Amino acid sequence: MNRSDIIIENVNATMSMEDMPLSQSDKQRIQECIDGKVSFQEAVTLLIQKHTHKQAV
Repeated sequence: MNRSDIIIENVNATMSMEDMPLSQSDKQRIQECIDGKVSFQEAVTLLIQKHTHKQAV
């Protein structure tokens, strides 16, 4: 098991304790951040955009 796998499994274990295990896309997103393909800030920004609903006027 490499370092990034250990990090992801530790995060998954911690989240699972709160009954919120990581989805496959969560694990992939973390892997992309660890690999430097996406910055952590960019990943957070994309998640906020994905889950923010614009109100219709």
